[in-house]
Amino acid sequence: MLPRPVRGRKSTAPAVSTPQLGAPARPRTPGAARPARAARALARLVPTPARTPFTLGYGLLLLATSVFADLGDPETVRALLAGSSTDVSHLAERPLLVLLASGAWVAGGLLSPSILVFLSVLTSLERRVGGPRTAAIFLSGHVAATVLTEVPVAVSVAVGHLPESSLNRLDYGISYGLMASVGALAGLLRPRPRWSMLAVVGGMLATALWDSTDPLTDWGHAIALLVGLACWPYVRQVHLRRTATR
Repeated sequence: MLPRPVRGRKSTAPAVSTPQLGAPARPRTPGAARPARAARALARLVPTPARTPFTLGYGLLLLATSVFADLGDPETVRALLAGSSTDVSHLAERPLLVLLASGAWVAGGLLSPSILVFLSVLTSLERRVGGPRTAAIFLSGHVAATVLTEVPVAVSVAVGHLPESSLNRLDYGISYGLMASVGALAGLLRPRPRWSMLAVVGGMLATALWDSTDPLTDWGHAIALLVGLACWPYVRQVHLRRTATR
């Protein structure tokens, strides 16, 4: 016969608590991932040798010339800037040389905010369409805006509306190519950042043209922006093709 179980006896073994596998997880705070996303977004604006070689190489060139312009011999700097100027006289004598050389300098040197804008805009554009196409867009805006603003000066001097001194002026910098790159990049952004960017840039251009402090350069910026806007169908097609092959 089996012994009867003893009833009413309490167990002296210690109680073992079992973990609750179904316990709800702690709620995530909505802003916990925002710093990480912001850091990744900022990292995508930094040029790298693998992803954005054109922007990185061009940026290093601009950094070197800006350091030299700020710290080099003033007479030598003035001579180099004058020789790189895309005024009518230099364009008539050696157009290819001055068109390339003028884009190697930043107006304002190291203190100019154009360097940071250049790096962020061209890095974003090159990541989407590649280095050769980014270079082509930049160069197209630079050349088109220069030629379309300097030819009227030459004609005005020829017919006597402007003095001959207008043929020689100091004109250099990356602003035309940068403005074309801004216009092209806007076509690849989502609607809200696209139209916000164009509203800010358009407002700046309208204010500058209204003030008419440097109308020749201001009209050059407007022309360069239109060059970039005209690239929208092309850059969108390239971006879609590159995205599909990844």
